[in-house]
Amino acid sequence: MKTRSRNREAGTALMELALAIFLLLTALTGVMEFGRAFYFAAEVANAARAGVQWAAINPGHPNNLSAMQTAATNDAIDMTNVKATASEFCECDDGSSVDCVTGTCASGTVRTYVRVITSAPYKTLGDYPWMPNLVTVTARAVLRVD
Repeated sequence: MKTRSRNREAGTALMELALAIFLLLTALTGVMEFGRAFYFAAEVANAARAGVQWAAINPGHPNNLSAMQTAATNDAIDMTNVKATASEFCECDDGSSVDCVTGTCASGTVRTYVRVITSAPYKTLGDYPWMPNLVTVTARAVLRVD
C-alpha cells in the first residue's frame, strides 16, 4: 500500500515541477521582452537627441535639416528602419508661434527651435497574447538654437 502512495506523490511532485517551470519561463520571457522594448525605446530617444545635438554643435547651420536627420539615423547603428524627421519653428517669448523668416514679436524676441522626431518599428521575438507583435516606437527632441 505504501508503494502506491509514493508513486502518487512522485507524480504530484512532477506535475508541480512542470507547472512551476512553465510559470517561471513565462515570467522570464515577459521580463526579457519588456527589457528589449525599453532598450529599443531608449535607442530611439537617443537618436532624436543626436539629431538636435548636431544643431547645437553646428550653430551656424541650425536649419540644415537633412544633416540633423542623418545624425539621428547614424546614431541608431544597431537598429534598422529608423526614420528621422527634422523641422525648425519659431516662437515669441509669450509662446505664440511666429514665422522664422519674417516674423516679429510684439514684446520680446523671436526664439528659434529645432525638433527631431524619430521612429522605428519594434518586433517582439515571439507571438504573445498579452503583447502586440509589432509596435512603432517614437521619440521627439526639441532644442532652442537661437
